[in-house]
Amino acid sequence: MKISTLFTVGLAASVHAQVEMDRLMRLKTDHWNSMRAQGVFNRYDNARLGAAVPAPCVNGKSGPYSCDKVDMLSFLSHSQMGSSTKEGNDIWGWTSPDGREFGAVGQTDGTAFVEIDKSGTLTYVGRLPTQTVSSPWRDMKVVNGYVYIGSEARDHGLQVFDMRKLLSVQGAPKTFSIQNDLTAWYRGFGSSHNIVAHEEKNMIYAVGTSRSSSCKGGLFMLDVSVPANPTSSGCVSSDGYVHDAQCVVYNGPDTQYLGKEICFNYNEDTLTIVDVTNKQSPRQISRTPYAGSAYTHQGWLTSNTDMTFLLLDDELDEQDGTGLAANGRTTTYIFNITILAAPRHTGIYQSPVKSIDHNQYVKDGLSYQSNYNSGLRIVDVRSVEADPTGTGFKQVGFFDVHPEDDAQGGVVEFSGSWSVYPYFRSGVLLVNSIERGVFALRYTG
Repeated sequence: MKISTLFTVGLAASVHAQVEMDRLMRLKTDHWNSMRAQGVFNRYDNARLGAAVPAPCVNGKSGPYSCDKVDMLSFLSHSQMGSSTKEGNDIWGWTSPDGREFGAVGQTDGTAFVEIDKSGTLTYVGRLPTQTVSSPWRDMKVVNGYVYIGSEARDHGLQVFDMRKLLSVQGAPKTFSIQNDLTAWYRGFGSSHNIVAHEEKNMIYAVGTSRSSSCKGGLFMLDVSVPANPTSSGCVSSDGYVHDAQCVVYNGPDTQYLGKEICFNYNEDTLTIVDVTNKQSPRQISRTPYAGSAYTHQGWLTSNTDMTFLLLDDELDEQDGTGLAANGRTTTYIFNITILAAPRHTGIYQSPVKSIDHNQYVKDGLSYQSNYNSGLRIVDVRSVEADPTGTGFKQVGFFDVHPEDDAQGGVVEFSGSWSVYPYFRSGVLLVNSIERGVFALRYTG
């Protein structure tokens, strides 16, 4: 009876989560269709950006953009980066062995590649078209110089592209061939929602693949030690669909997992932690819901050295007005993960403005948050050890890439920034805007 009850509860949660994911994608699609109908994606090229670049943040403004301690160094529109749809999504970066810095800029119809010079100026180098059809969802991560690109596009699979090819491009930007320039095209799954990389272990995890497959949309594990031959290593399907994840070699306080490969999964309605050390027999450690959840989206550890806390963002709580997010202000959830089998939700941080959160990454105690309409928000989270309630968190800088709603104190919509890449040694930050293009920024705080 107990096993049957647990199965029934788990099945009901899975069905509810799928309904919520379908609703989330429908909300976004409807909003973007409205933007297309209004011609929003045709408004922005460099001439109509509204600001000369570089544009330092002075008296709270960088050109037309509200800001604090974040300068705009450069900008390229999606049309300038070869996109016919002129619509952006995710972003990641790569640094060559000789220190050159490149961005992989996700777009509806492919991936654009840009180089960032020492002054922060962006140069469009080339692009890789989508493998099949266009899709608003495209995600990419880099392992050892190879970028792995997935998409919700039908039958897209995983593109494997050697970013070292960018080093020899001279003159005009190059459109790379999906037939001749890929290192590999992996077709072991069709579409995917996100790509997760664990560079230390030469692993790629495709998440959000088909729910009807044997993997149920969970962690689809690929060994990419040989980039030309990605090899399926197994699957984590015990908690169904995974929306996003962070995988690490664990060195936190829970001694029984020291040295293990642990994935922190953001599973639509829970934080789910899994030991994937044995790829053929992964083990779910815990599954933790939280008050106010609407759609568990993404998150990141506050420190890779002690691994005691993580931050989680929920993509529908502001939209649905659940819990403390009912005020519409971007809400970040704080979890104590000292005991991996028993994470504790200890507090929240709320942004000063209204906006939906999307992706955040932590570097040196700062959370770089890409929060749709409110753009890039930089939050100092170093106080978490002393006060896990989040009371000590504070916004230390921002750059709002969507100024249209500034007078209202922000709105809860799916426009503006999709993601941020904060890991270049130069300190340049790349932010990919859905409707405008890619911004090269620098935090001066």
